[in-house]
Amino acid sequence: MSALKRIPLAGVIGSPIAHSKSPRIFKHWLTKLGIPGYYIPMEVSSVDLEDALRHLPQLGFSGVNVTIPHKEHALGLADQVSDRAAVIGSANTITFLADGKIYADNTDGYGFVENLKQNAPTWKAGAGPAAILGAGGAARAVIASFIESGAAEIRLANRTRSRADALRREFGIKVKVFDWVQVGNMLDGAKTVVNATSLGMVGKSEMRVPLDGLSKDAVVTDLVYAPLETPLLAHANSIGCETVDGLGMLLYQAAPGFERWFGMTPTVDDALRTAVLR
Repeated sequence: MSALKRIPLAGVIGSPIAHSKSPRIFKHWLTKLGIPGYYIPMEVSSVDLEDALRHLPQLGFSGVNVTIPHKEHALGLADQVSDRAAVIGSANTITFLADGKIYADNTDGYGFVENLKQNAPTWKAGAGPAAILGAGGAARAVIASFIESGAAEIRLANRTRSRADALRREFGIKVKVFDWVQVGNMLDGAKTVVNATSLGMVGKSEMRVPLDGLSKDAVVTDLVYAPLETPLLAHANSIGCETVDGLGMLLYQAAPGFERWFGMTPTVDDALRTAVLR
């Protein structure tokens, strides 16, 4: 009698985790591709993160996504780190190798760029200056992906300027820092505009920055996806900008992990969006 195949397992670790849409993404793909696997949300505290990552391979897990607040901590626990995770300074995709070692990657930048490529087909990173609001972990991934994609100038503003200055020192001369009160000037002539803050998100503060400098030929994207049309995107739409919502980034960043852990290439399409938003 032949041995039964091992059921493929993966999941997502965070604290809190109940809000995560990742289980919906993976459930859709597993069902569509006919894979008898599971993707499990797991609430794990910071003090328990290392124990969890060391023991999950023994329980049959191929890998996990890690989200807030564990992305930087997970990178530090890894035995091997991808180049892009090292540049971004955090990990969101953990793969357990055959010898039990932890391989850390970051697919946030990949998801960001793929979302723009698919939903704003004429977008080019080198078309002109990029303007980014925010200097947190998401902004780090966006900056790294812009540099890799050929952007010549990246304008950056954050409510706490020192955090933006730190990213300027880290990523180099392509990054130009603006005071938060100069956001209006920063947007002037920008060909790509990115909100990498939580401003405009349901339950968070409103985005109270002047948008007069926004050009109608700019591509505008918001990493916030609740609501799908944020105040920034609504204004950009009203003046004729090409806009890209933040949900696509979430969907595309999940694809590399799925392929590694379950062995098949998933598709990001309208059916997936519908399943996630349902």
